[in-house]
Amino acid sequence: MEVEQKQADLVHQFVLLARDARGRAAAELITHATSNPQLFAFSELLFCSHIAELKGTEHSGALDLLRLFAYGIWSDYKSNAQLLPALEPQQELKLKQLTVMTLAERYKVLPYDLLMQQLNISNVRELEDLLINDCMYSGIVRGKLDQRRRCFEVHFAAGRDLRPEQLDNMIQTLATWLGKSDSLLLTIQEKIKWADSMSELDRRHKKEVEDKAEEIRKTVKAEQEIRGQQDVYSETGALVMDYVEEDRSRPKR
Repeated sequence: MEVEQKQADLVHQFVLLARDARGRAAAELITHATSNPQLFAFSELLFCSHIAELKGTEHSGALDLLRLFAYGIWSDYKSNAQLLPALEPQQELKLKQLTVMTLAERYKVLPYDLLMQQLNISNVRELEDLLINDCMYSGIVRGKLDQRRRCFEVHFAAGRDLRPEQLDNMIQTLATWLGKSDSLLLTIQEKIKWADSMSELDRRHKKEVEDKAEEIRKTVKAEQEIRGQQDVYSETGALVMDYVEEDRSRPKR
């Protein structure tokens, strides 16, 4: 979330600057944006009216370069380098960072060989330095370097700008996700109702058991009291009979 907030703040700053930039000033603004070490989102700047006006002018190459930074990767630049402005070292690094972001969005495990090919890097040490110092430390990706397997395990990748033609697919994906979420929510609500009803049944059953137990206790207590009274009467009757027998056995005067 911190990365996204920084992006939003930076994009807003450049969009404000683009409102007053025309011609060469707009082209220079593009250079500053694509060189900024903390900026990785460019579509909003791309659609600013003064930036879009560069199309068909002597600065149209800057517009094409901005579009490349919004949607493209390093190999796209290498294939069209003769048609685009030369890159400054910071721009080269930025485009390689964007390439890592794109690959990390697509794959959970990135082989070193694939990364070196896509980034035009010739040795593992340079690749790992790029991944650690320029990608993970900047927060655009998170993951684990596996030197034994020669791969980068992706745990997180910041999202890049969506192409206009990707919006329909994204909307459809979100609509599908929303439908599944609604269905899941309904299922959860039904489970909650079922759990509540079972809880009520358990409460009633517990009350019935407690009432029955109390009734049994009262019955047992009453029987014990009756039995106790019967024992007293039995003992009293026995004493009377003993006295009568004793009286009969006495000599008559």
